[in-house]
Amino acid sequence: MKKLALVTGGIRGIGEAVSCELSEKGYRVVALYQANDKVADAFRKKTGIPTYKWDVSDFKACQKGVAEVTESYGHIDILVNNAGITRDGVLHKMDYSQWTDVLQTNLNSCFNMCRQVIEPMRNRGFGRIINISSINGQKGQFGQTNYSAAKAGIIGFTKALAQESASKGITVNAIAPGYINTEMLQSIPDTVLTQIRSQIPIGRLGYPQEVARAVVFLASDEAAFITGTTLTLNGGQYLV
Repeated sequence: MKKLALVTGGIRGIGEAVSCELSEKGYRVVALYQANDKVADAFRKKTGIPTYKWDVSDFKACQKGVAEVTESYGHIDILVNNAGITRDGVLHKMDYSQWTDVLQTNLNSCFNMCRQVIEPMRNRGFGRIINISSINGQKGQFGQTNYSAAKAGIIGFTKALAQESASKGITVNAIAPGYINTEMLQSIPDTVLTQIRSQIPIGRLGYPQEVARAVVFLASDEAAFITGTTLTLNGGQYLV
């Protein structure tokens, strides 16, 4: 049977590209989302990929949701933790909810989702976990102490879980995209986008499909010897 991939935040932006690329490469895919039923309906009709709706920041919701996916489609072979939000603001003006909302959705969700799949993966002796971090988790970003902290935490989480899981045939890797041309980024004023492009040596924004192809590679058998790494995908903007 074809391997099953679960993609959080899987119906828009980078997540949509990841879901579609995995499906095109022959994986069975389930896309998870939290809001916007209209977008989810359109995504299902367009791609034929089934969708589930729950809040990845809620441990019990993840427990229940993963159980439902497993009952309907079988065990999860590949988990892509892509769900994320921003609540930007400088720290001296940041509300507590701005901090906790981002940490819970972007970082706690990695624990909430991985905790549901890691034991079955260990028992089967196979698994692929791919966590989407960010360039701003590597270098920090003005007005994003919450987002930068969460995305940096994902990198540490990835390295630790990779060490725990390697002997069980499970690889755990992260991808740190730079500025990717998604709907979210397109809402930024043109003057700001121009400034961002000027900082990227390649001279353009990234494409969601470029991140998706990296996910497909890390999910593949060809990447079986790669674990605990963070793949930087930023057009040379920040070199680690």
